[in-house]
Amino acid sequence: MIGRLNHVAIAVPDLDAAAALYRNTLGADVGPPQDEPDHGVTVIFITLPNTKIELLYPLGDNSPISSFLEKNPAGGIHHICYEVEDILAARDKLKADGARVLSSGEPKIGAHGKPVLFLHPKDFTGTLVELEQV
Repeated sequence: MIGRLNHVAIAVPDLDAAAALYRNTLGADVGPPQDEPDHGVTVIFITLPNTKIELLYPLGDNSPISSFLEKNPAGGIHHICYEVEDILAARDKLKADGARVLSSGEPKIGAHGKPVLFLHPKDFTGTLVELEQV
């Protein structure tokens, strides 16, 4: 069902410093910040030859990243994102197999302009999983 690893998301306490670290120290291709109000985050994508890194920073008072950073003040890996061909078929199979889809269970449009869903970390060895339709 899952395809390529689309990205690894890292929550950061300072978006500018994290972007500079990847750009200046690691020599990575760092994109511009983009606000994603539906998800409560500001993101920056770092393009690598085989995948992307997504830097996450809280946007607004109710950002899910705020609570993550309270528990992990230095930041850390927040989730991994896999590509799927058909997000609704993937969701339905996962739910039939007992996996929990977070939120309403209906896809939202993600930072790449494509439908995304998140799966409960307790169902995936403690890892928050995002699925993105390609």
